[in-house]
Amino acid sequence: MAETVEQIEEILKDAHLPALMCAMVQMTGETDWLRPEWTPTYNPLSRGDTGIPEAEQAKIRKRAAEAIHAHLAGKPLAMPTPPTDVLRRQMDFVAGAPIPEQYVDFLEDELVLKGRSSKEPHFETPELKAAARRLKVLVVGAGMSGLLTGIRLSQAGVPFEIVDKNADVGGTWFENAYPGCRVDNANHMYSYSFEPNHAWPQHFSPQPVLLDYFRGIAAKYDLRKHIRFETLVEQLAWDDTRSVWRCTLKGKDGKTEVVEANAVVTAVGQLNRPRFPDIEGLGTFEGPAFHSAEWRHDVDLKGKRVIVIGTGASAYQFVPEIAPDVAHLTVFQRSPPWALPVPHYHEDVPEGMKWTLEHVPYYDKWYRFQLFWMTTEGFLPMVKSDPKWNGGPGAVSGENAMLREMAIASFAQQLQDRPDLLPKVTPAYPLGGKRAVLDNGVWLAALKRDNVDLVTEKIERITPKGVVTADGREYEADVLIYGTGFQASNFLSFLKVKGRGGRDLHETWGGDARAYLGITHPGFPNLFTIYGPNTNIVVNGSIIFFSECAVRYIVGALKLLAETGAAAMEPKKDVYDEFNRKVDEANAGWAWGSPHVSSWYKNQFGRVSQNWPFGLIDYWRATLAPNPDDYVLEKAKEVA
Repeated sequence: MAETVEQIEEILKDAHLPALMCAMVQMTGETDWLRPEWTPTYNPLSRGDTGIPEAEQAKIRKRAAEAIHAHLAGKPLAMPTPPTDVLRRQMDFVAGAPIPEQYVDFLEDELVLKGRSSKEPHFETPELKAAARRLKVLVVGAGMSGLLTGIRLSQAGVPFEIVDKNADVGGTWFENAYPGCRVDNANHMYSYSFEPNHAWPQHFSPQPVLLDYFRGIAAKYDLRKHIRFETLVEQLAWDDTRSVWRCTLKGKDGKTEVVEANAVVTAVGQLNRPRFPDIEGLGTFEGPAFHSAEWRHDVDLKGKRVIVIGTGASAYQFVPEIAPDVAHLTVFQRSPPWALPVPHYHEDVPEGMKWTLEHVPYYDKWYRFQLFWMTTEGFLPMVKSDPKWNGGPGAVSGENAMLREMAIASFAQQLQDRPDLLPKVTPAYPLGGKRAVLDNGVWLAALKRDNVDLVTEKIERITPKGVVTADGREYEADVLIYGTGFQASNFLSFLKVKGRGGRDLHETWGGDARAYLGITHPGFPNLFTIYGPNTNIVVNGSIIFFSECAVRYIVGALKLLAETGAAAMEPKKDVYDEFNRKVDEANAGWAWGSPHVSSWYKNQFGRVSQNWPFGLIDYWRATLAPNPDDYVLEKAKEVA
């Protein structure tokens, strides 16, 4: 631990100064930390430089070190709960620009300035607690959202059971174990808001670190005693007479069992079923062939000829890892991804940053908020469509075109020695139209290797020996790897769901999945989905934020059942229809809704079925608690 002002001053060289200065307001009670001339200026494609002159930075660190030293010696916080006008100034300062008024109550909640968060269950009265104990909830999935649901149900006193097909917790971070697998959202935001990890080893953690985080969460909250592993949920059937879900489970031994639950929460994500391309000859390759999400660790790639089909987010991560070891690598690309320069994508978190996160009150919250704003809400205007834009299909607005040029400039700088690759790796569609990846130079470095070829010719068929392209050329290989993504729009495809009157969920959707707030469904009482239709985020942002909002809403729905004595709730059809009308209308106004773009964000009908088209603040506000007027509440039926 640092003992002197000088030691702390040195440590603070690793801190994010605007976040530190906001924390200092609360530590010292002084608002002159927020001087206009110190307001940060950010480059959206930089590593977070603030634009504050170095001489001024040194003064700030010295003064902050003195305040921190006094606090560690026992001096209490001078302003733990800033008044609204000060909070607004802090908010605008850390973001480097004015933030709308509507974010104030959101930030108060995120900073837990009122003693507790809205995301914590509030079942206070003895009557509510008793009613909660009479409920039983089945949670499908023990990944990030399933564990979160278990935590909140435990806190609410609601009995529950979690079922997962895997042998351990972690969901996608258990299943995806390909080389180079890591999160593409900064870890200080990609973590539960109530369980920060001040010791993340890297800014964007690799898969084993993330899996350890979720395993640690399961242990801390004693969730394993509630989980059935290696068990499939085959069917959910609503019993109209008794207002319960009859859930058919299939264990590892193949035996089935029916359990009953008052409510079911599906927490299975959107990216959990590998998608294979529709190519003639699929399955005929004689060598090892596998999807990146089902990586064959028993297949040694060293010295082998390897074909990779696909250049999406997973391939962007594993291709640079395997390229140095293989004899030759041929990468087949249908459409290149946009890559946003993030120089620190593989870098370690400096020790001084870890210390500051751990020892300076509110610094972690302000740093998280700055990440939240800069990588989500503050980024949104750059992918918003301008109806008056006439600059061509490569962009949707002037700001979008500027972002495009910045990304292309980064590509060009990396490819000065291989200008022939620039046209191949530059997308024709607008930035934001498809999932962007994070780039710290390793992808293009891999493509420039002598033993790597990037092929953009269309694949005609797969053969026992390799791949034949439309020009008739055959590329032979020893191993074939599919980096072709997931069946994202095929929601709950593995699960048969029968609702009121035996109504089938998938037949009701007709291949076009929808939900109210991504969570509830008319005709399917007490069925709640997390990361459901239209709750995906395009311009980065943390899906954990969405899950925390959704789980808060679901626990609120259970509370509503307990308060009213109702046995079942489902959204009103007109509420559901109007919500989806607004979603479709709004999605058309973003880069990903452009008619010039096809992506996994759209389903077979061309409708954007994945993405949330509003601000994250709008989802936070919409999911504070269920509005009883949005729902049909039904009392339990009398059983003779």
